[in-house]
Amino acid sequence: MSDPRPPHVPWLTPYLTVRDARAAATFYAQAFGFTMHDMVDDDGAVMHVEMFYQGQLILMFAPEGAFASTARTPRTSGVEAPQSFYVYTEDVDALYARAIAAGAKGLMPPSDQFWGDRFCQLEDPDGYRWGFARPVAPRG
Repeated sequence: MSDPRPPHVPWLTPYLTVRDARAAATFYAQAFGFTMHDMVDDDGAVMHVEMFYQGQLILMFAPEGAFASTARTPRTSGVEAPQSFYVYTEDVDALYARAIAAGAKGLMPPSDQFWGDRFCQLEDPDGYRWGFARPVAPRG
């Protein structure tokens, strides 16, 4: 049986709702170092975005109201997002500083954790929570 996925797509990719697709793409690029591929409608509005990290598709999103969806961001809804994202990175401290400078809310500054990772947690402008980590010592 052949692989049913497009070549660049993992088996599971989060698909978020954001308030402003252009603003979210700019934030993720500046704060987290993600790169982007977007799709626009006939009026030039961004309707779908694919974000890549380390050459892999990591996230997709569309703006509120796209495709007749009633989904809202955690920030618009006034609730804490029930999910969070855990991403490995080369330099947790540098990413944290860059993300704060780009407008992320710091929830947990970088520190070594009992499970063996240096870890930080941030909240993006739409209210999604992101954890970034790097192993403190080689895993064995």
